Amino acid sequence: MTTLVSFLGKSRADPHTGYRTAKYRFAPGELREVPFFTMGLLEHAQPGRLLLVGTTGSMWDVFFDQQHTDDEGTLALIDAVARDAVTPALLAVHEQRLTERLGIPVQCLLIPYARDEAQQTAILADLASHLHVGERILIDVTHGFRHLPMLALVAARYLALVQDVQVQELYYGAAEMTDPGTGEAPVLRLGGMLRMLDWVQALAVYGDSGNYGVFAPLLTDDGMPRERAHLLAQGAFFERNSNPVQAKQALSGALTDLREHAGPLGRLFGPQLTERIDWFRRGTRADWELSLADRYLARQDYLRAITYLYESFVSHAVYRDKGDMNNYSDREAAFDNSPKNANVWLLKNLRNAMAHGVRSDNREIQRLLENQTELDSRLHLLRKALFATRSPARS
Repeated sequence: MTTLVSFLGKSRADPHTGYRTAKYRFAPGELREVPFFTMGLLEHAQPGRLLLVGTTGSMWDVFFDQQHTDDEGTLALIDAVARDAVTPALLAVHEQRLTERLGIPVQCLLIPYARDEAQQTAILADLASHLHVGERILIDVTHGFRHLPMLALVAARYLALVQDVQVQELYYGAAEMTDPGTGEAPVLRLGGMLRMLDWVQALAVYGDSGNYGVFAPLLTDDGMPRERAHLLAQGAFFERNSNPVQAKQALSGALTDLREHAGPLGRLFGPQLTERIDWFRRGTRADWELSLADRYLARQDYLRAITYLYESFVSHAVYRDKGDMNNYSDREAAFDNSPKNANVWLLKNLRNAMAHGVRSDNREIQRLLENQTELDSRLHLLRKALFATRSPARS
């Protein structure tokens, strides 16, 4: 079921309708002239339920008077609105009458004014309690208080994450943008802001995990062919499973696609994303592995950081010995032929202890694996000692 969540603020302008009648252009050939945008949107979107959201001083009286729900009840509402004292009991008869008239359930929700953080969080909790898991919703902020659209954006993200609510669109009937020539007011669809927040969230997820595969579905939604967007997910999969060669193959194509992509959100976030997947464009495999080690160390993913530090050391040794980079025996032999010092052995033993999850007999390694601060500090020192001539990569 789809529910329309519509916010009510204070009445203004015409004392009988609260808002002047406007001709809202919903689509080509679809013009609806109404004093309340909510009623035009109901006809346009045909939701299965209406949730009216307002404060104890919102224009309940003007709205329900215009809907001719109950004359006596409206008189009581006029007094209550003036005193900022509307109660659920005063709204009940109007809910019932409007439900009968529209043929869909109508519910009124009283919320605080969102003056502070406590009230703002209370509104999110109230909205969640009145919506069902997996429900589809439309949000109308046309007649709400001016600060509520910002809260509505937060609510949309909150409800999607904690309630699995599918926010299909945010609407604003822009009467103040009425065309003087035609007398028509545009209907603004603000769902693009939600998709922008999806990208911002994906950047945050990447920052924590290094998994840029989270961008693949966003790029598909932005118009990139699915199989091309999936290259990012493939690259992330191989990279996070210690296979930089296959990761490079996938990301090479993804980088080209990102630079040529014409979708609006891809263009907006593309530079940040391309900067994060270009580790393979400089140097040899050993340089790629070190660059990845730096990135994972920066986000405190110590197992992957140690793995790539070790593999970078081995790859340099293979180049030195002119061996086969992808041959296990050549890699083992190159390590065995390399000059050893305490840093090299510590790196190898740390990798083994973390990869196999076995408690080491080495007291220093035990100590490092029991103290994150010391492990982080030591890994940075190991990186500097073993790869002194190479600068840390961007994360």
